Amino acid sequence: MKKLLLAAGLAFFGLTAQAQEQNKGLEGAWWATSQFGYQQTKEGDTKGTNLTVLPLVGYFVSPSVTVGAGVGMINIKSETGSVTNANTSLVVVEPLVRKYWNVAGNFYFFGQLATPIISGKEKESDTKISQYGVAMSGGFDFFVTKNFSVEFSYNLASFTSTTIKPDSGDKTTINNFSVAHVASVDPVYVNALGGSMPSLTTPLSFGFKFVF
Repeated sequence: MKKLLLAAGLAFFGLTAQAQEQNKGLEGAWWATSQFGYQQTKEGDTKGTNLTVLPLVGYFVSPSVTVGAGVGMINIKSETGSVTNANTSLVVVEPLVRKYWNVAGNFYFFGQLATPIISGKEKESDTKISQYGVAMSGGFDFFVTKNFSVEFSYNLASFTSTTIKPDSGDKTTINNFSVAHVASVDPVYVNALGGSMPSLTTPLSFGFKFVF
């Protein structure tokens, strides 16, 4: 039993040392990924969907800290049967910074702070929508090889300020703070997006990262 525990301990420390050595090699490396988020809600005949596609590029300024930015799109749609209630197309620009911690072997935990800027239009009512904010998320990154990894992240806390400007009428500004993606929903905000979601961004996302 002692020999088995000793062998397991040596294997663990060997993997940790290998991971730390690998992590040192990340400084000065570039990375690229494309995050994908999807959420769907159904209530009777009404269906709401939220699709996010966000390509990201970044640079490791140290072995465990990286900065980056993404430019992508969000589509929010609400339908009742064959009738489209709302169809919102948005552009996303997201600067970010990440800090990595090694868990074991090629498995890492990361914390991320991002400042997304979102703008676009709800096509059915010709309503302009813009949002800026700060979002904190956590996730896991598994390096399949030294140049390829799979990552998952979840929104932990965020603050957003959203402006809704219809084609005719006064604009509405909504400030929202949420923890673990739980927040109260403003009726004006829900109506403008066709009732599909309380937030423009999905809480869970995943992606594949390439390091070069």
